[in-house]
Amino acid sequence: MSMDFNIFMNDVVRQARDEAVTAGYKELKTADEVEEAFNQKGTTLVLVNSVCGCAGGIARPAAAHAVHYDKRPDHLVTVFAGQDKEATEKARSYFVGYPPSSPSFALLKDGKLCTMVERHEIEGHDPMSVVNKLQETFEKYCEEV
Repeated sequence: MSMDFNIFMNDVVRQARDEAVTAGYKELKTADEVEEAFNQKGTTLVLVNSVCGCAGGIARPAAAHAVHYDKRPDHLVTVFAGQDKEATEKARSYFVGYPPSSPSFALLKDGKLCTMVERHEIEGHDPMSVVNKLQETFEKYCEEV
C-alpha cells in the first residue's frame, strides 16, 4: 500500500484550516489581507496555525474555546505558517521583539501588538491552560461583549 505524501498533507492542512474557520477565525492568505485585518480598529486575535501536534491538540482547541468569554477580541484571524508564507511573513513583521513561533497567538489593538502567547507557552501544556492565558489577555486588553 502506498500513500501519496502530498495528498496526505493536503488533507491535514485542510482539516487544520477548517478547524480554525469553524471556530470563527478568518483566514488571511496574502500580505494585503494581513495588513487590512491588522489595521482594523479594536482588538484582533491572531492564531498562527500550523500542522504540528501541539497546534492540533492544544492551540486550535484553545482558540475555539477561549473566545467564549465576556471580554473577547473584536476580530479573529489566522495565518498558516508553512502554507501561506507571504501572509505569515507579513503577520510576523508586526510581532516585533518575538521570534517566529508556530503555533502561537498574538493580540493586537488598533494595529499595535499588545502581547503574544508563544509556542513554548503552548507545547507541553494542556488546552485549558492556554485558554486561561488567552482569557487573561482578553481581560486586560479587550472590551466586554
